[in-house]
Amino acid sequence: GTGVISGTAFIHMLPEAFGHFSSPCLSAGWKTYPGYAGVFCMVASFGLQLIELCAISNMEAMAKRRALAAQTEEEQAGIDERTDTKTVSAIKKEDASPHEHHHDGFSTDGHIHSAGFLENDEKMMRNMGTFILELGILVHSIIIGITVGTTGNHGFITLLIALVFHQFFEGVALGTRINELEFKGWIKPTIMGAFFLIITPFGMAIGVGVHSAFPANSSSFILAQAILDSLSAGILLYSAFISLMSLEINQNIEFRRSTTMNKVISFGSMYAGAALMSVLGTWI
Repeated sequence: GTGVISGTAFIHMLPEAFGHFSSPCLSAGWKTYPGYAGVFCMVASFGLQLIELCAISNMEAMAKRRALAAQTEEEQAGIDERTDTKTVSAIKKEDASPHEHHHDGFSTDGHIHSAGFLENDEKMMRNMGTFILELGILVHSIIIGITVGTTGNHGFITLLIALVFHQFFEGVALGTRINELEFKGWIKPTIMGAFFLIITPFGMAIGVGVHSAFPANSSSFILAQAILDSLSAGILLYSAFISLMSLEINQNIEFRRSTTMNKVISFGSMYAGAALMSVLGTWI
């Protein structure tokens, strides 16, 4: 999956964006600066970082509020328990245990156990990375759908066959990530999968409408494709490098401690995914 996403960004998105921005159909203003594709790609990456940071900060604030509420309940329960214990001790003339330990991440002495929070942080980052990854794939898929919808009879069959393989590999990559999320029910993963299924046909419908209303070589249509390709490349590159390569591989303790054969197979699979997407770049 990591190789597929990386290959999609480097082979399918960025070259297309640079090609569209250099189209002779665009006005002269878009040709005065050669790096527009890189600018929009960079803006998408920076924007995702801010969105992810705000989302994580908000989740941490919510977790702290829940922790404080739970801690207050624990302290109140401890006060009531100590009051009852003193009453019983006065009657029975026995000493009671000063406090008890609990197994939900808190203790009555006011200290918070870190294991549960670290586990929640890791799960939160994984979920956020998967949502960002699907966003990038959805944007990319709708662009591909529009491209197929605006393609004439010449080369349509070749493009359609390449699209099927292209979407299959991306679907496997995204499905693997969704499957690793620990959802309590089946509704959320079903919705995420359904979005991927319908977004490319939806893009085809848009492409057919655009093709019938505007020529495929119109400046507005080419400029829209260029900007969307650049933004999608930034989203996919951010997901590939941050969520997949860094968090899932380099910073994954379980992966680092795995056997050498497992690492060889994993890296071989990643390179194979990138190679497959590179080959498909010949047609799409």
